[in-house]
Amino acid sequence: MKYRLLKEILSLVEQFEDENSEKRYSDDVKGFKTWIADEMLGTSVEPNWEGKENGRSPESVISTLLVHMNRFAKSYSKAAISGSDFSTQEEFIYLITLKSFGEMTKMELIKRNIHEKPVGMAIINRLIKQGWIAQHESEYDKRSKLINITEVGLAALEGQMGKIRHATKIVSADLSHAEKIALIGLLNKLSNFHQVIYDRNIAPEKLLEEIEIK
Repeated sequence: MKYRLLKEILSLVEQFEDENSEKRYSDDVKGFKTWIADEMLGTSVEPNWEGKENGRSPESVISTLLVHMNRFAKSYSKAAISGSDFSTQEEFIYLITLKSFGEMTKMELIKRNIHEKPVGMAIINRLIKQGWIAQHESEYDKRSKLINITEVGLAALEGQMGKIRHATKIVSADLSHAEKIALIGLLNKLSNFHQVIYDRNIAPEKLLEEIEIK
């Protein structure tokens, strides 16, 4: 029996333990796999970007590209609801959320979509007016109301899903399946980081001074 592969794996494990002295990764198989994935991404050739030669940072590029992607996605979403009874992309996103996760309180729905309360309540009120969602008192807390998607809402959503799916495919562009999976992993990592900060509900004037990045 040949042990060359086993020796290479043990060598990798040793390298992982040496480089993980600051416990950036969990000290288990999951952490080891994440480290290997990051190592593979790190072997790719560093891309060029506008302003790089003048010292523009990767962080600046990431922030700009995320803003641009959001604007691109909104333009496709706007096209997807053109000619329908939907007023904004947020309306069908709220319906999709309720369809996927079931009934919840108004604030749960608003927080899931990273909105401020006044904006979220305005969207919910429009959906109630359309008859696409309904509200009822919670059995466990009479002070709060639960909302759910109605049959009319499901029908409205289904009638537009073809265009919505088309729009989401355009957003993912011509990325390969492997690239999409890698991107999901990176975006999830970013989202998980920011969700913790968002849940702290820090006042805007104190937000930057409260968050430290090593």
